[in-house]
Amino acid sequence: MTADYREDDWDVQLDVNLKGIFLCMKYEIPEMLKIGKGTAIVNTSSISGLCGHPADPGYVSGKHGVVGITKSTAMQYARTGMRINCVCPGPIRTALFDRVVGAVPGIEADTLERNPMGRIGEPDEVAEAVVWLCSDAASYVIGIALPVDGGLAAI
Repeated sequence: MTADYREDDWDVQLDVNLKGIFLCMKYEIPEMLKIGKGTAIVNTSSISGLCGHPADPGYVSGKHGVVGITKSTAMQYARTGMRINCVCPGPIRTALFDRVVGAVPGIEADTLERNPMGRIGEPDEVAEAVVWLCSDAASYVIGIALPVDGGLAAI
């Protein structure tokens, strides 16, 4: 609950999930401007950056912030030919996901039940979305927060 959320936990979540993205772009952008048109940045947010959930207000706020800074920065640099977007993964079969599943009984079954596709995503599926956003096939795409979530954002 937000009223019980520790300020230290808030700071860690925002430092990692939002400030980390800001600092990456702060130092990537000048180097990409030297290259010129055709460069791309793809940030990683989360389905929680689009839809939210009650479990962790710091995480949700940080991931919403990633969507916001992605959109704002994409607009700032659009005329340079640099494209900036973000992906918003849903539940993806990673070591972290497996640790959570092991620690919280029933969470995998609940996740499968809520997901329109009825499955957990694979890391390669997120990677393919990133590759597409970096490719010429996405040359007219900027400032989007692309869900890679099996349809959760559509609920």
